[in-house]
Amino acid sequence: MTDEPVPVAAPRVVSLYNAANALTVLRLILVPVFLALVVASQMTDHDWRIGACLAFCVASATDFVDGWIARRWQLVTSFGKIADPIADKALTGTALVLLSAYDQLPWWVTVVILAREWGVTALRFWVIRYGVIPASRGGKLKTGLQTLAIAWYLWPVPEPFDVVGTWVMYAALIVTVVTGADYVIEALRLRRVARSGS
Repeated sequence: MTDEPVPVAAPRVVSLYNAANALTVLRLILVPVFLALVVASQMTDHDWRIGACLAFCVASATDFVDGWIARRWQLVTSFGKIADPIADKALTGTALVLLSAYDQLPWWVTVVILAREWGVTALRFWVIRYGVIPASRGGKLKTGLQTLAIAWYLWPVPEPFDVVGTWVMYAALIVTVVTGADYVIEALRLRRVARSGS
């Protein structure tokens, strides 16, 4: 009886042109659209503010949907891994800077959140050779709170309900800082474990 070679399955090739990547690109395209709508509103015009809020919400929704599609149908690509976080940071960063520029949000809040966001991104790249730091539940809660807070600031919410946006934003700020510290601890642990095993 002769031993026949066992056929080896060819690695699955994922096309760059898929639904998950299309949604990521759509989010990138919506960033300048969102910026233009906020500038047109000057954060005073009722209708333009609604348009800006809707554009932000649609762009934010693509963030939740594209990741789910990529995982559900195994459509993860190198482009998606790089473009997705860039699109996220571009959208959130643009929104926060605009809110501060129009005196809706204190600058220190924007600086703290953006420092954390870009710091964690840099941290991921710093330890990527040792392993991947997955998104935590706290990180997902942070994203949800930030999205809700920004949307609340953008929508022309009448008094006294407009103050809810401030409360949600400060809750988002706390979760942002706490999860940022968690990522630093996890990155140091991952690096230490990888080095001790080498």
